[in-house]
Amino acid sequence: MGRKTSKSKLPIEQRPVSISVASVLTGVETHTLRYWEKEFAEFLSPNRTEGGQRRYTREDISVITEIKRLLKDELYSIAGAKRALRRHLDDEDDPSSEHGSGSRRSHPEKKMTRDLMQAGH
Repeated sequence: MGRKTSKSKLPIEQRPVSISVASVLTGVETHTLRYWEKEFAEFLSPNRTEGGQRRYTREDISVITEIKRLLKDELYSIAGAKRALRRHLDDEDDPSSEHGSGSRRSHPEKKMTRDLMQAGH
């Protein structure tokens, strides 16, 4: 009857969240999040649990927020939003651009979302 020892956990603000929590945090319906996951697969790819449930990271939440801004506030089409997100990534990878690093990352969307969060988007 001993206590279960818990695995070391991330601080609560860094833990991945379910699709329902991501929906509340972003103001985007769950069915829309599922659709955007397909449409914006190169930018948005939440991890899955062993049972197949989506788990959204802070970076995923930032990407969702940016997609929402482009589609709802800036009135981009889906194709236009994809181009805008790609341009942002291309700017990061171009060493001559003001934000460019010159190196390709294994997860470029994480850098993009950090930049977006810092810019207040």
